[in-house]
Amino acid sequence: MENKLRVLLAHNFYQEPGGEDEVFAAEGRLLEANGHKVIRYTLHNDSIQNCSKFDLAKTLIWNTKAYHDLRMIIQRERPHIAHFHNVFPLISPSAFYASQAEKVPVILTLHNYRLLCSNSLFYRDEAVCEDCLKSTFPVSGVIHGCYRESRVESAGVAAMLSIHRILGSWKKKVSIFIALTDFAKKKFIEGGLPEGKVVVKPNFVEPDPGIGREKVQDYALFVGRLSSEKGLSTLLGAWSELHDRIPLKIVGDGPLASQVRSASSALRGVEWLGRLQKEEVLLAMKQAMFLVFPSVWYEGLPMTIIEAFSVGCPVVGSAIGGVNDLIASGKTGLHFRAGDVEDLVKQVTWVLAHPTQVLEMRREARQEYETHYSSAGNYRNLINIYAQARSEEKGQVFS
Repeated sequence: MENKLRVLLAHNFYQEPGGEDEVFAAEGRLLEANGHKVIRYTLHNDSIQNCSKFDLAKTLIWNTKAYHDLRMIIQRERPHIAHFHNVFPLISPSAFYASQAEKVPVILTLHNYRLLCSNSLFYRDEAVCEDCLKSTFPVSGVIHGCYRESRVESAGVAAMLSIHRILGSWKKKVSIFIALTDFAKKKFIEGGLPEGKVVVKPNFVEPDPGIGREKVQDYALFVGRLSSEKGLSTLLGAWSELHDRIPLKIVGDGPLASQVRSASSALRGVEWLGRLQKEEVLLAMKQAMFLVFPSVWYEGLPMTIIEAFSVGCPVVGSAIGGVNDLIASGKTGLHFRAGDVEDLVKQVTWVLAHPTQVLEMRREARQEYETHYSSAGNYRNLINIYAQARSEEKGQVFS
C-alpha cells in the first residue's frame, strides 16, 4: 500500500489571477484526493500596496517573517516535502532556507523564467530578450526597468537574483526543480541550474471536462490575457485580412482591452466576450473549430492549450519556445511563425479547406490530453518526483 505523505504547498498569489494559481490549487486537491495531507502556506501581492519600495526590495531578498513562520509550521506539521510554486516577491528564497533548516526536501515548480529574468518573460520591447540569461547581475534588466517599468524596483529584483546566485540558494537549497516543458528545462540549464536537479512535469486539467461535440460551430477562439506578449497584434492583423471568412471570439481582459474593443467594432466577425468563468471558457472551446494561440514570448506551459486539448479542440499556435513542442503540427493543430500575420492567415485558410483533417485533429488533441495532461498521469509523476527528493535527502527510497 502506498504511504501517505504530508506535503507543505506554498504559493505567493499575484494581484491578477492566473494559471499558476490554478495549478497550485489543482495539485493540492489532487494530493488530498489521493489521501495525502496538504498544509498550505500562502501570501498575496495585494499587501504590496502598503509596502514601500525599499521594504519590498528587502522582503524579496529575504522575508524574515516568512522564514520564521515556515519553520514553525514545519515543526508543528512535520511535512515530508515542501513544494513551492511562486515565492516572488513576498515569500522570498528565505523559504528554502527554512525548509532545509528543518531537513525537509524542497521542490520548486518553475512556472516562469523569474530565476533568470527580472520580468520573468524573456520579453522586452515587444520582442524576445535573453540579455540576462547568463548574467550574475542582470544589469540590462535594471537599465530597461524590466520589473514594473521601474529601474529602482528592477534593481531590487536584480539584487535578489544576484545575491542568491552567489549564495548558491538555487543549487544548494532546492532538491528538485520542476520545469513544465523540455524547452524550459534547456533554458534553465543554460542559465546555470544543475542539469541533474531539473525534471519535466507538465501541468494538468482536472476535473476532466470531456470532449466536445464532433459537429462544432464555425468560429475560432482566443483565450488569454490581452497583452502584447500574447500576440494580439498578430491575431487582429490576421483577422483584418480574413474578414468574416470565419468569426473570431476573444475571451480575456488586460492592458490591450481598448484595442480589442475597437477591433471588435471595426472588424466584421470579431467579437470580444471579456473575462469568462472557467466553465464558460471550456464550453466555448468545445464549440470552437480551433483555438488560436499567437503568443510571441517563450511561455511556460499555457493552461489554455492543454484545456483545449482536454475538450478535443485543435490549436493553431505560434512556433516559439515550449508552444512549438506542445503542438504536434498536422496532428493536434498547426504551427505558424510567431508574429507573422501572413503565415497565420495561411494556416487558418488551410484549416477552413480541410474539415476532415480537422476532425481527426480533434481526436488527436483529446488523445494528447489523456496521455500527457490527465490528473492520473500527473499524480504518478508528482509522487515519483517527491520520492526522488526524499531519497536524495534521506538516503531512503519512498514506495
